[in-house]
Amino acid sequence: MARTVYTGCYGNEDEGHGVGVWRFDDATGALTHVQTAPVNSPSFVTVHPDGRHLYAVCERDGFAGTPDGAVASFAIDLHDGTLTEIGKVRSHGTSACHLSVAPGGHFVVVANYGNGRVAVFPIGADGALGEAIQVIQHEGSSTHPDRQHGPHAHFTAFDPSGKYLMVCDLGLDKVMVYDFDAATGHLAPSAFPHAQVSSGAGPRHLDFAPDGSHAFVINEVDSTLTSFRWDADRGALVVTDTRSTLPEGWPGDSTCAQVRVHPSGRFVYGSNRGHDSIAIFAVQSSGKIVPAGHELSGGRTPRNFNLTPDGAWLLAANQNSDSIVSFRVDAATGALHASGAVTHTNKPVCIVFA
Repeated sequence: MARTVYTGCYGNEDEGHGVGVWRFDDATGALTHVQTAPVNSPSFVTVHPDGRHLYAVCERDGFAGTPDGAVASFAIDLHDGTLTEIGKVRSHGTSACHLSVAPGGHFVVVANYGNGRVAVFPIGADGALGEAIQVIQHEGSSTHPDRQHGPHAHFTAFDPSGKYLMVCDLGLDKVMVYDFDAATGHLAPSAFPHAQVSSGAGPRHLDFAPDGSHAFVINEVDSTLTSFRWDADRGALVVTDTRSTLPEGWPGDSTCAQVRVHPSGRFVYGSNRGHDSIAIFAVQSSGKIVPAGHELSGGRTPRNFNLTPDGAWLLAANQNSDSIVSFRVDAATGALHASGAVTHTNKPVCIVFA
């Protein structure tokens, strides 16, 4: 079966870069290029739950005479998955780096890394975004002298119930938790407004277990993975376990990027940029994580990776070697096996399955 895949990248639209549209062959792991929809540095993309629209943050500041980045909206052709741009709005922050569509499909929430702002946008009847209806400014700092002098909102995700929004703030060493009003799109600090990770860890991305019982946060700065128990009744994240993503004793410099939980819930994966690998962990019923090995990503700087919805494949986006490498996933052990399928494309930094 062939699936549609969308990719984000770094690069300027006037140089032919933008959101990539591909067909993925789940027999071979190969990607076939369909289209590149021009837009500046779409570093993260997401598909609306209805499958009819795609949204991308444009991680290039200076949009429409403002100091901010942009958020682009696209209509998806349901026949072939191709994209047609329908509009852009300012991101209301610098270095826009992540976004998510709220359950119900009426709002998009954007994380702006540069100045630590979170912005909420309404989705119109035509799928285009309206102007921001709320902008939240994070405040504070943490211990790393270069990376944590101020807030750096890096990721947004809704919990499985849709009642809460999580925001990983690398600069604060906190995962912020907001109550979400699905009718108005308004965010407010929850009763347990944040979960703390280790000082200097730098939380970057988060993924929930399929049953919603646990969440896993990849910490960019200190190369660790933290497991949390998710108390959906109280809206509270409770730390369960933290493990290094690097092999014991590895002496080089490395930072983490992406985290994904296997659809079975039995394994969690994290990417190392520097060691250039995917770290593999087995997940126990308690939420504790057990290191289960590493697989080299097949390139340099695996900024992002994703699993097919059936969990049979993992695709790794190697930003600094301009490649996407396909791995088969062993359903019994979680191990990764390179298929030999390698796709060459400019600075890939996001992979999303339609």
